[in-house]
Amino acid sequence: MTDSKYFTTTKKGEIFELKAELNSDKKEKKKEAVKKVIASMTVGKDVSALFPDVVNCMQTDNLELKKLVYLYLMNYAKSQPDMAIMAVNTFVKDCEDPNPLIRALAVRTMGCIRVDKITEYLCEPLRKCLKDEDPYVRKTAAVCVAKLHDINAQLVEDQGFLDTLKDLISDSNPMVVANAVAALSEIAESHPSSNLLDLNPQSINKLLTALNECTEWGQIFILDCLANYTPKDDREAQSICERVTPRLSHANSAVVLSAVKVLMKFMEMLSKDLDYYGTLLKKLAPPLVTLLSAEPELQYVALRNINLIVQKRPEILKHEMKVFFVKYNDPIYVKLEKLDIMIRLASQANIAQVLAELKEYATEVDVDFVRKAVRAIGRCAIKVEQSAERCVSTLLDLIQTKVNYVVQEAIVVIKDIFRKYPNKYESVIATLCENLDSLDEPEARAAMIWIVGEYAERIDNADELLESFLEGFHDESTQVQLQLLTAIVKLFLKKPTETQELVQQVLSLATQDSDNPDLRDRGYIYWRLLSTDPVAAKEVVLAEKPLISEETDLIEPTLLDELICYIGTLASVYHKPPSAFVEGGRGVVHKSLPPRTASSESTESPETAPAGAPPGEQPDVIPAQGDLLGDLLNLDLGPPVSGPPLATTSVQMGAVDLLGGGLDSLMGDEPEGIGGPNFVAPPAAAVPASLGAPIGSGLSDLFDLTSGVGTLSGSYVAPKAVWLPAMKAKGLEISGTFTRQVGSISMDLQLTNKALQVMTDFAIQFNRNSFGLAPAAPLQVHAPLSPNQTVEISLPLNTVGSVMKMEPLNNLQVAVKNNIDVFYFSTLYPLHILFVEDGKMDRQMFLATWKDIPNENEAQFQIRDCPLNAEAVSSKLQSSNIFTIAKRNVEGQDMLYQSLKLTNGIWVLAELRIQPGNPSFTDLELSLKCRAPEVSQHVYQAYETILKN
Repeated sequence: MTDSKYFTTTKKGEIFELKAELNSDKKEKKKEAVKKVIASMTVGKDVSALFPDVVNCMQTDNLELKKLVYLYLMNYAKSQPDMAIMAVNTFVKDCEDPNPLIRALAVRTMGCIRVDKITEYLCEPLRKCLKDEDPYVRKTAAVCVAKLHDINAQLVEDQGFLDTLKDLISDSNPMVVANAVAALSEIAESHPSSNLLDLNPQSINKLLTALNECTEWGQIFILDCLANYTPKDDREAQSICERVTPRLSHANSAVVLSAVKVLMKFMEMLSKDLDYYGTLLKKLAPPLVTLLSAEPELQYVALRNINLIVQKRPEILKHEMKVFFVKYNDPIYVKLEKLDIMIRLASQANIAQVLAELKEYATEVDVDFVRKAVRAIGRCAIKVEQSAERCVSTLLDLIQTKVNYVVQEAIVVIKDIFRKYPNKYESVIATLCENLDSLDEPEARAAMIWIVGEYAERIDNADELLESFLEGFHDESTQVQLQLLTAIVKLFLKKPTETQELVQQVLSLATQDSDNPDLRDRGYIYWRLLSTDPVAAKEVVLAEKPLISEETDLIEPTLLDELICYIGTLASVYHKPPSAFVEGGRGVVHKSLPPRTASSESTESPETAPAGAPPGEQPDVIPAQGDLLGDLLNLDLGPPVSGPPLATTSVQMGAVDLLGGGLDSLMGDEPEGIGGPNFVAPPAAAVPASLGAPIGSGLSDLFDLTSGVGTLSGSYVAPKAVWLPAMKAKGLEISGTFTRQVGSISMDLQLTNKALQVMTDFAIQFNRNSFGLAPAAPLQVHAPLSPNQTVEISLPLNTVGSVMKMEPLNNLQVAVKNNIDVFYFSTLYPLHILFVEDGKMDRQMFLATWKDIPNENEAQFQIRDCPLNAEAVSSKLQSSNIFTIAKRNVEGQDMLYQSLKLTNGIWVLAELRIQPGNPSFTDLELSLKCRAPEVSQHVYQAYETILKN
């Protein structure tokens, strides 16, 4: 018969009847009555009035009845503490009962009665049970210590229970060990300062031995405890990993994840060169894949954990892409999570598969999923460069479907693709503009406006398009308003004559009619910039954008390391540390991965670029302001060291380059502003006071080489020109030139002190430049520079500095510091100082290369009024490392075939045509072929400079 009858209500005198039944002499009747009491208690009736009568039923040998009475006790002891003391005697007796089940039951109930008055009476029985001969009682008593500690920590410490618990870690029974570990971990968590779990290799060994024989929950407690241990060296880490690995094949997913956590943590200490490291990576994949065949809720937890694991060690699952493909019956939360992991695992090897799959998803019915799939295609393009072309064409196909939300997502991701690959896919802008009217979501509208503003010069009706957005300006979201304001200012800077009204309209809308402070502030900044200094406005607003990185949503590395320590817990599902969502007085300890051991320091994480990458290929990253300026202002300045690229900040205009600030005034007002990517003019405060009007004598006469006489031993040296006049540098005048002799480049400087005070503490630094020119040693001015004194210094240079394409290519921006201030100037170096000594190409190679370089890369120049014959030309050029490979006479004209090589490995091939014996025709014709055609103009200038001096 079922127990449902106990829940049916009886007559009005219920409590009274139950009281009578509880005091009955018949055992059966008593038991029935207690069951009715428990049933009433379960449905929420107050049966506390029966407390003394129920407690009287404790004196029984019937285990079932005892359990029921204990259940009642746990529930009502808190509300009736004085009555509960009556039960203490029975507990003490039960703890000495011959039946181990009753002993354990008494201990378990004692732990659950949270009444301060009673706890001290329970210490003796608990002490006995901790030393009980039956493991079942010991394991129950171990947990009871943790419960008692929660009620009265001081009492537990005074009674020495913690030491007894520590001894239980060496118990012969694995379940007792597991519960002792669980209890100690629980206590240690609430008291982070106490060093309870003082693990050493001996105790770890005992835990690992117990691991194989406990229940699954016992295994989880032990594995979690192991995860908090830091091995003393990589050998110990490896031996623990070897003994934990078999847990990966456990049927319970919690055990698997706890084992993965231990292995992920200890792998940090293993060298990547070890064979075992590779084996471990292989062993980690199958259990994670198996978790994905469980029910959806478990899959979700597994996927959230896998997401962390893939960010930390993508190599574990790089061959398992297929298991993350979405199934038609997956719930949406599983689908979205799988998509995320697919992108993280996308690489050149599997991108074709991934794209085919994503294109399929983009035609599904589930809107959220489709949106995420379209975004995923864009993220693949940004992550795997080789696939960008295919991704863009896939996105264009999706735009052609004209499904509104697909089109909007596609436009948002195409904006990011433009940011990653500038000047590559702009041909698709026309297609995007066709869909302008259908955009109704703020993010898509903002993305489209950004595209129109950024590429206004390629869109004929850009002004009309932006004007159409302006009509409903106040109804737009802030994101769209801000983007529209910036886009119209960009358009105005690119086409000032046609868009004056438009820009005034948007500025007044943003500043006078808007109540959004962000919008007003941006409007006023633009207004002031445009009205006071249009050149600066151009540099700020049209500055080169830094390339965006592939993984914008990666978890920050220190947080990731912390979350790896919480695999298999809620923290790994939320992707937040416990301190972010656990409330209460418990001290949350921040965990972190163990430091790498000495043997593995050389290994680099897969995210970092290989050390051997040539400087030219490193991505441009905005340098932090302190990085460059701080360096320069240090008194003892060594040669600049190009450090690792700093992470890009989200602030795009915050980059203050050490050489920024008014440099364009040196060059005359250049339309585009100087510098290649990321050269952003600094805020007003950073502009050195010394920079004012343009230099008159500086650059114009760098190649006005009438007075110089070339030295025959090395390449041609231009005479010194004034680079920084004294009036610009508080009395310091700097003249200089560049030389190349026997393979080494130097900057020959002449420093003159035209001030009234002594100058000391000189230092020099170059900004990043096209060929990586950098000082190879500090600027050494040995004695203080007195007033009216001049000192000549030769500063050795090398070409291993940071690279950034400059405009013009041979522009060099320099900062010089002394005890007075920091001064900035800019100069052009002749390209022939970069022609290296081993630039003579083999004849066959020359022919093959000449044919191989496409014809559109060929540039033609004339060198006028050069009355030299072929021999003189050849020897003069050879002294500057331009080598003649072959000479032949064609129809009375001498043809010289020449080669030269630049310090960065670029070869330039030349054909020089000379007309001998014709005194009236002294012009030479020069054809240059090069894989980097922008170099040709500067090579021609070098030819002209060398031959005419």
